[in-house]
Parts: sequence; C-alpha cells; structure tokens
Amino acid sequence: MARSPAARKPSAAQTVAVTLALALASAGLLFLLVRLSPSSPSPHPHPHRRLRLRGARASPSPRGQIPFDPVIAGLERRRDDREWERLAAAGLHAPGFEAAPVPEDYIDGGGGFGADPDEDYINDAARFNLTRRVEALFPKIDVDPADGAVTPAELTAWNLASARREVMHRTARELDLHDRDHDGRIAFSEYERPSWAWRFDDHNSSNDGVGWWKEEHFNASDMDGDGFLNLTEFNDFLHPADTTNPKLINWLCKEEVRERDKDNDGKLNFQEFYNGLFYSIRHFDEEASTDDSNVSDAPARKSFTHLDLDNDGLLSADELKPTIGNLHPPEHFYAKQQADYVITQADTNKDGQLSLQEMIENPYVFYSALFTEDDYGFHDELR
Repeated sequence: MARSPAARKPSAAQTVAVTLALALASAGLLFLLVRLSPSSPSPHPHPHRRLRLRGARASPSPRGQIPFDPVIAGLERRRDDREWERLAAAGLHAPGFEAAPVPEDYIDGGGGFGADPDEDYINDAARFNLTRRVEALFPKIDVDPADGAVTPAELTAWNLASARREVMHRTARELDLHDRDHDGRIAFSEYERPSWAWRFDDHNSSNDGVGWWKEEHFNASDMDGDGFLNLTEFNDFLHPADTTNPKLINWLCKEEVRERDKDNDGKLNFQEFYNGLFYSIRHFDEEASTDDSNVSDAPARKSFTHLDLDNDGLLSADELKPTIGNLHPPEHFYAKQQADYVITQADTNKDGQLSLQEMIENPYVFYSALFTEDDYGFHDELR
C-alpha cells in the first residue's frame, strides 16, 4: 500500500533547520535568564552604587560627615596620610605652614589627588558587605543599655568617639610636622611660621608674628605651663572648642570680648553684646527662642541680664563662659546633629530609635557620603 505524502520522512535539510532553530531559541532563553538573574541574592535595591572613599584631606578641612564605620575611617586615614606625605615630598608642607595652596596641576593628574580616581573605590577585590558590617557594628553602638535598640544618645556617643579619633589623628600628624627636634612636643618657636610663608596667609597682611595664632593662644593651651605643647595640649590649641583647659576657655572668652569691645574698656555693654555676640548665640539659646518678629531687643536684654551676674550693666570675659559652647560648638554638637539626622531618616516606625532591621534596611543613610552612582557597569562589592 502506497504511503500518503504527509507520512513521508523529513529530509535531512529540514531536520537540520528545525534543530538549528531549537538550538538558537534555547540559547536565547538561557542568555536572558543569565542576564536578568543576579549572580547571588542581594538585599540592596541599588545595584549600581559603588562604595567610595571621601575626598582626600591632606590638610585640616572644614567639618564634614563623621565617618560611621571604623573600617572606612581607617582606609581614609591611610589614604590621607599618603597624600600628606606626597605633598610633603613635593615641598608643599613646611613647619608652621599646614595650609599651603596646592597647585592645580598637582591636583589634576600631576601625581596628586586626581591622579587615579579609581583608587578611591573599594573595588571588586575587596568586597564590602553592608549588611554584615551593620550587623557587626550594631552591638558596639547599642551599649547603654544593650537592649536591641540604638538611641540618639548611643549614636551620638558613637559619632563623638569617631570624630575624636579623626581629630586626634590629624593633630598627631600636625605635631610631627612642627616638631623639629622630634621630642614629641613643640615650643612656640617650632610652630611659628617662617617669613616666606606670609605671602600665602589670608588672615593677616601685616606680618605681625603669627597672625591670629597669637603667642597668648599658645600659652593658654600650655596647661602645665612648661613652655611646650604635648599632643593633648596641641590638640586643644588646634581645636579649642573641645578643651577642658580652664586657661584656654578663659582665653576664648577674652577673645570674644576683645573682638567686640568698641570702647576698649575690657567688657561688653548691651549695645556691644546686642550688635554682635547675641546674634551669634541666639540660635542655641533656648531662652531667646521666643518669637521676636517685631524686631524687639527684649530677647537680647533678657539674655544679657541673665549673663550679667554682678549686675553692673557690663559683661566680663568670665560672665561669657556659659555661652562659649554656643560660640564655639564642640564635637559633641556635630555628633548629636548627625545622629539626630540619621535617626529621622532610618527610623521607619518613628519610635525615636533604631532597630537592627531598620539599620540594615537603610544602610545608605549611614554611608551616604561614601556612595556614588556608577554609570559604567555593575560592581558587586556591596554583596
């Protein structure tokens, strides 16, 4: 019996064509699955963010974000130290000259800050798992008490300890720069700027000694009165806002009076207080926080009366001591400011504190100064 045409065996060419089509379809499907699937599970919703170290600070810089993670802080310190040494080798540091202007060509690829932008990243060779870092740090922050929640006070204390480490590290580096005889302390003559440095000094154009780094400031920082500044005393000298040295606090108060004492009587009358000092402290003064939209001087008079302990109608340097923390905010102020901000951003249930889960779910709040969008590919350093 003859076979029907439909039952004929496919030709070799038809078989090859069908096989090739199936193979291509399978390969395309496999490619899509591999392309769209992550190589490993990741809880982070921002796969194109890279962890990046902050800009180099080869000389003391204005306050920025306090580093949250000691690991990152350590990497930044080591990188900053390299830049510091590089500047010193290029002759851009000299005793008493810690704020030298850096040439543009040195910044833009001449061997300095901009030479290798990629080195600022914690790259694929050093994976940085944010979740594990937060898990490791949480019990170190949650200590007072260890109750499974980070309070504003606990986070402030953590930030303050980190800030103090950073400040002391920079102070030690400055001390090494000025300590010409390498005895671990500096005399005023070691800190004094050389004459050639004055052309760079924007603070003083009269070349009268060391400008605003007056010798009396140095002597006030010398707590033990031996004529030298050790590391702690030199740190107070550079950062007087955080000092507990009574001599230095008194010097700060005298400077506030001297700056505003128009009639040179050694004290501030109400107008001298009102036209200068009051507006510097009112932001921090709870008693002066009432509405004064009618431009009344009543809040200023209330503050003046509160400070004028001897009721002589004048404010002495001693009477200004209660305001010195407002005029020169210490590190604690900035540590608390950052802690309060972070908690408002990560406290999803609005209970005023942070759980471990809230910190894990909001890691970029803590590392916000360290992230940048990456336009040229995916990097999995955050797994």
